[in-house]
Amino acid sequence: MGIFSRMGDIINSNLNAMIDKAEDPEKIARLIIQEMEDTLVELRTDAARNIAERKEVSRNLENYRKRAAEWGKKAELAITKDREDLARGALQARRQAENMAAVVEQEIEILDEAVAKADADLAKLQARLDEVRAKHRALMMRSSVARNRIRVRSRLSDHKVDDALTRYRYMERRVDELEAQVEAFDLGVGESLEGQFAQMEADEAIENELEALKKGIHKGSKKSETSQAAG
Repeated sequence: MGIFSRMGDIINSNLNAMIDKAEDPEKIARLIIQEMEDTLVELRTDAARNIAERKEVSRNLENYRKRAAEWGKKAELAITKDREDLARGALQARRQAENMAAVVEQEIEILDEAVAKADADLAKLQARLDEVRAKHRALMMRSSVARNRIRVRSRLSDHKVDDALTRYRYMERRVDELEAQVEAFDLGVGESLEGQFAQMEADEAIENELEALKKGIHKGSKKSETSQAAG
């Protein structure tokens, strides 16, 4: 069974109840991410176990090959000593070692395939997990934006806001009326003062003209008296 089909079974078995109850989609996404992360850990653990086992099996293969070579040398030595019975036994032992080496080689091939497949599955699952995480972040951002919009619209549609604005406009009109009354009072006082100063300036001008007229007349009378005395 493929890792993704197995992961799908795990996720489906854990999420069907939540989906039927229409739970929060963010919670479902987080659960999916958690399941994928747990599967990644499981895959890495299995891969590490296979790699360790391959190393041990490789050592066994080396030992069987070494034993086969040693039994081969012993068979040659027995032949040189005219001990065919020993040579025959050594050859049988060498064949057994070679057979065991062949079995171990098959085990190594199986382990290599398992490690290679785990590596490919890990890469695919990691890519899928990154994709799901990115979609989850986007979903959370969209959810946050939607909640903010709902909150803003609910505030805008709240009657308390309208009431507050109405009271504010009423107070604003009251302040305008009070300011208008003050300005009207200042305008009245301003006109009275300006009138008084204007009257004072007019009186001063008349007094100046009167004084100038007196001086002119006085000078004229003096000239007339001087002319009569001279004649």
